[in-house]
Amino acid sequence: MRATEGNQEHPFAVTNTAAALLDDAGTIVAWTPAAEALLDRPSTDVCGRPARDLLADPGSWEAVLAQGGRGEQEGREGWQGWEGRATLRHGSGRTLEIEFRVVPLDGGEGRERGKGGDTARRLVLASPLEQVSRWRQDHAFTHELFLQGRVGLALFDADLRLLRTNTHLLPYTGVPVDLKGLRLGDFLRAEDAGIIEDRLRGVLRSGNPLTGFSTTARTLQDSRGGRVVTIQAFRLQEPDGHPMGVAAVFTDVTDHERSRGRLDLLYRATGALGGSLSVPRTVEDLVGILAPGLGDCAAVDLSETVLTGGEPAADGHPAQPLIRMAAAGAESDVPRTATVHFAAPRAAPDPTAPAARECRGELITGLGTRSTGPGNEGEGGDEGGDEDDAAPEWATAVPGAHSAMTAPLSARGIVFGRITIWRTGDAPPLDEDDLALLEEIAARAAVAVDNARRYTKERRTAVGLQRSLLPPATAETPALEAAGLYLPADADSGVGGDWFDVIPLSSARVALVVGDVTGHGLHATAMMGRLRSAVRAMADLELEPEELLAHVDDMVLQVVAEGDSEDSDEGDAGTLLRIGPAGATCLYAVYDPVTGKCVMASAGHPPPAVVSPDGTVEYVELSPGPPLGVGGWPFEPVERDLPPGSVLALYTDGLIERGEGDIDEGMRDLADRLLRTDVLGRPLRRARHDIVEGLPPGRLRDDVTLLLARTRMVDADSLATWWLDADPAIVAEARRLVLDQLTAWELDELAFSTELIASELVTNAIRHAGGPVRLRLIRADTLTCEVSDSSNTQPRMRRARNHEEGGRGLYIVAQLSHRWGSRYTVEGKTVWSEQSLPPP
Repeated sequence: MRATEGNQEHPFAVTNTAAALLDDAGTIVAWTPAAEALLDRPSTDVCGRPARDLLADPGSWEAVLAQGGRGEQEGREGWQGWEGRATLRHGSGRTLEIEFRVVPLDGGEGRERGKGGDTARRLVLASPLEQVSRWRQDHAFTHELFLQGRVGLALFDADLRLLRTNTHLLPYTGVPVDLKGLRLGDFLRAEDAGIIEDRLRGVLRSGNPLTGFSTTARTLQDSRGGRVVTIQAFRLQEPDGHPMGVAAVFTDVTDHERSRGRLDLLYRATGALGGSLSVPRTVEDLVGILAPGLGDCAAVDLSETVLTGGEPAADGHPAQPLIRMAAAGAESDVPRTATVHFAAPRAAPDPTAPAARECRGELITGLGTRSTGPGNEGEGGDEGGDEDDAAPEWATAVPGAHSAMTAPLSARGIVFGRITIWRTGDAPPLDEDDLALLEEIAARAAVAVDNARRYTKERRTAVGLQRSLLPPATAETPALEAAGLYLPADADSGVGGDWFDVIPLSSARVALVVGDVTGHGLHATAMMGRLRSAVRAMADLELEPEELLAHVDDMVLQVVAEGDSEDSDEGDAGTLLRIGPAGATCLYAVYDPVTGKCVMASAGHPPPAVVSPDGTVEYVELSPGPPLGVGGWPFEPVERDLPPGSVLALYTDGLIERGEGDIDEGMRDLADRLLRTDVLGRPLRRARHDIVEGLPPGRLRDDVTLLLARTRMVDADSLATWWLDADPAIVAEARRLVLDQLTAWELDELAFSTELIASELVTNAIRHAGGPVRLRLIRADTLTCEVSDSSNTQPRMRRARNHEEGGRGLYIVAQLSHRWGSRYTVEGKTVWSEQSLPPP
């Protein structure tokens, strides 16, 4: 027999079978074309000859017939023929092994048995042994394939009705036992069945096999969750090539997909935990991953002390109030805000294990029917409960949830809070594997929360340090109204090197300071604190602006030298206060409300803006010196008249270097903002916020500092000035002038002390300096008495001995004054004394 293209696998197909008809004597009486093709022998050469002549060894004829004995025993009720093997001689001379089947044509009636075997007429069907063996292998493979239970095997007809399946098509509740004649939609949800059938129709139509297609299959009886299956499919064809159906292999990969999904969820949750050092941001990112990654709703509750950087109690895990910090899921399901009480979860089973100090999670299932799942020994976890009110409060917080689980955020034996997951609707119930995953995520989240808590504590300390180094945001003095504002570039750290200051000076004057230290963090804050302290100390010495900056510049150079000389063994501690060249800028201005003049000097700082009472804005033309820490360069002072009501705006470069524009554009923008916010007619404490509107913290390239000052002047009737000759006799006249002025100001309560102060200061000026002496009284928030002379000698207070008649003047002045001091001027020096005004 020679197999045709129509069917190469079935050895006994009618159109392909080699057949011969033998009479009762074993003579060949008929020979088919297939037999001619099999042995390459025409029928004219074979018919009429004994069948034994076809054997390669005719002497083996009896052995071939003997194989029929099995067939005789099996066919006692009705002889069905027998099968055997033989080696034939091919027409080409070679041998050919075949397997044959003998079929009696008379049904076995009148069969005679003799030594030579059966004598009935027979039809002999033959096929090459190799082809028969392959067919039997295929048959055995198909048979065993339908018996195995590791994958599901299904045969569909052209209408996608099931013809045959094995017992493991879908190991899922709701799949009928007998599927023959059913469609997938008869037992699967319509949407799932439609997806699978669309793919199978594509295979049936195109003939292209389907490989690696995964989908979810959910039955009509139990549609929650379903099973994830991978489908491989190929087309089956008739001998003429017409499609007859589809064979499909269903592999259940649910456990594999869930394991991979859990690993992916763990990876994404770990990544979310490392994205921020803010406690609220950390837990918000986490619940965004957990819902819907692990459940339909998720929430994180934290102890209130964690939010401020504190640490909950570690002994015994006492019940503690928790605040809901983050929640994710359906808006109508999960409570966004809640204050709950968290009782101690169950401990690890082995009290001697290292994990015994940590807490375990808790799983509640069957909330709709109140049948608890494994591990429900915690609060409300009584086995076999029938009522929902027996479940713990946290588990029933989401309406419609059929299962819930919670795991504590525990690290170092301290419980910081908990994570809770709920599943609702058609989602599969939570199980122990889900709880184990949540406990792993909770353990990592606890470390992240603990780190964020520690950072919050350190940040609050740093912010407190930085804020403590800044003056009050607003200030009211007789010289001006001031309002300052500071925006850090890094909202998380909240610390930087910018600062501003308003320093009261003698004679109602006031100093305005704005500075900028390069960089952020504690090192910049520490350097800013040193610079501010240095500026305040120099201001107490009543130095001129250019002299003050020169002294501060020397101080910075000393800090740089100290930092460079630090031993490398000290690590980074020596660099905490290190500042290099061009590392800090400063603007120092002194305003005198008596004269209305402002003297200022700059160390690499941008010029201040002046808003005049007529509504014009201009920048002071400074000659800025180098930044602090360069050294070797002088600082040039600039004097500017400021009419009463003028607004002086001092700032750092972070306010004018925003965006992609240049500094000139930023300065024009600042001038426009000053006019738009009406700084002339509004309180400065309100206008300052409008000026920096649109500059939220955390989105700035650099820190922004702004100091606004509205100038004032001392009224003429609150000022009295006299020029006195250098004559000791004039001291009595000075006392009289002071007494008369105090009477006019209705300050008689200060008459005695002021008279004595003026007498001592005038006497010292006449005795030690000579020349004309200026005596001036200024009534502002304090009463200032000034005596100016032409000497540059610094007055010094000393303790006089008992036998000495003099040397007690400055001591008396110090005892009667609220504060006193002296300052150098261009003409000499001025010694001043301030007294607090009596209450009205």
